[in-house]
Amino acid sequence: MINRPKPSPTPTPAPGQARPQAWYPRPVKTVQDTGLNIGILSDLAIKIMYFGGYLSGNKLAEQMRLPFTGVVEPVLEGLKREKFLEVRGGGGLGSGAFEYVITLKGVERAHEALARSQYAGPCPVTLDQYVAAMQAQARGRLTVHRETLDKALRGLVVSDEMFGRIGPAVNSGKSIFMYGPPGNGKTTIARAVGNMILGSPMWIPYAIDVDGQVIRVFDNVNHEVLADEGDERSGMNTGERRDQRWLRVRRPVIMVGGELAMSGLDLVYDPINKYYEAPYQMKANGGMFLIDDFGRQQVRPRDLLNRWIVPLESRIDFLTLSTGRKIEIPFNVLIVFSTNMPPADLVDEAFLRRIPHKIEVGDPTLEQFREIFRRVCESKKVQYDERVLAQLVQDWYLKTDRPLRAVHPRDLVEQLIDIARYLNQQPVMTKELIDRAASAYFVDL
Repeated sequence: MINRPKPSPTPTPAPGQARPQAWYPRPVKTVQDTGLNIGILSDLAIKIMYFGGYLSGNKLAEQMRLPFTGVVEPVLEGLKREKFLEVRGGGGLGSGAFEYVITLKGVERAHEALARSQYAGPCPVTLDQYVAAMQAQARGRLTVHRETLDKALRGLVVSDEMFGRIGPAVNSGKSIFMYGPPGNGKTTIARAVGNMILGSPMWIPYAIDVDGQVIRVFDNVNHEVLADEGDERSGMNTGERRDQRWLRVRRPVIMVGGELAMSGLDLVYDPINKYYEAPYQMKANGGMFLIDDFGRQQVRPRDLLNRWIVPLESRIDFLTLSTGRKIEIPFNVLIVFSTNMPPADLVDEAFLRRIPHKIEVGDPTLEQFREIFRRVCESKKVQYDERVLAQLVQDWYLKTDRPLRAVHPRDLVEQLIDIARYLNQQPVMTKELIDRAASAYFVDL
């Protein structure tokens, strides 16, 4: 396959299809609306003050991602009464403009809070709030039709038979097992589908609080933040702001390869900072989790597969805190296993039964190979020559019994361009240049 596609804009629902965005973070007006007790909010505020020095009430509220009036203001009042903070002037109108400074007593309180957890970022949401939001947004994926899939895989040469398998597999929202020789586009197809048809944007929290322990969910590597779109649910018509503890993101498509270890599938506790990092599948909730090069991970395939048996059937994942408590997390993830190893060497019948959709991505036909080559030349602005391609196939594939691979046209044309630049020639598809490219590219094992 050619040219890994860039993430596309959120698709428009098909005619007659309801807009999938069914959940919105409601405005927070009181401490009770946060779902957290005043002690947790006070600890977070004092830690932010400890690291920040002088801060106004409005700045503190901004860092906590909470409104000053009704939430942060009573927290500050409590800290002042206990003499953990002092007011040191103001730079504007209203109590939110007052500047606060931490006292010596407040420093001691901050040290106590930091000994429990050094998390000092945006205020977490509760576990119940997170679960409710993920369950509501699980319905946000768009139903895939042939037209949607055509758009998702535009630029790729895919057979009608392959279209007929990919569409139902994605609509299932469960799991897909893609297998076949390397270089035929398994990863490209999976990413293209994930980037295009996982539906509307969704909301995720910065972090979650579980009995005073923080799990960080947002990851700026794997989550693409999108601009807010105000509507009647946002509260903008009344001047209220949505709950700022939530981020509007593109539904995640998270890919891992040979670096995946079992530890990455459970809560990762940072013993220095004393908070947790969410595992891959939790960060991928509502989107796609692609396990590439399956079978080449640092753990045995059987151990990795056993980890998924319960979540794949129950749609619930169980994660363990360092205290030993297990928590239930929605498992609304489209899992894609991609491998170039024989399935029989990796999985048994019991596991395959739990993966309803198995898709073989085989070698392209000669006609498909020719079309891929033509498209690559067009995209690279290299003049295409049918006769040169026929000679390439004869000399480098048929005579050597080398299988056609969908990735070869892209790689060979790029080799040809590199050689032409070195020779100070125009990159043109000639027999001399294509032979030199093939000679540099192929290795007889």
